[in-house]
Amino acid sequence: MSATWRQFFTYNKYTQIAARAVRQSLKENERLVAEKRGLTALRYQHWEDGKGGEQVHLNPPVDKP
Repeated sequence: MSATWRQFFTYNKYTQIAARAVRQSLKENERLVAEKRGLTALRYQHWEDGKGGEQVHLNPPVDKP
């Protein structure tokens, strides 16, 4: 028997909704820690002759006050 949510959402969308609901139900301190775990940093590095160049952040990390 298929779950009811499957006719409306993909599994990834379902887990996103569930995770957001859990994070919103947390107290402020725990919520902030959980949100920081969800942040991603994207960077790349150009390699030449077996040596890595400078790492470039595509979305630099931003500290929220």
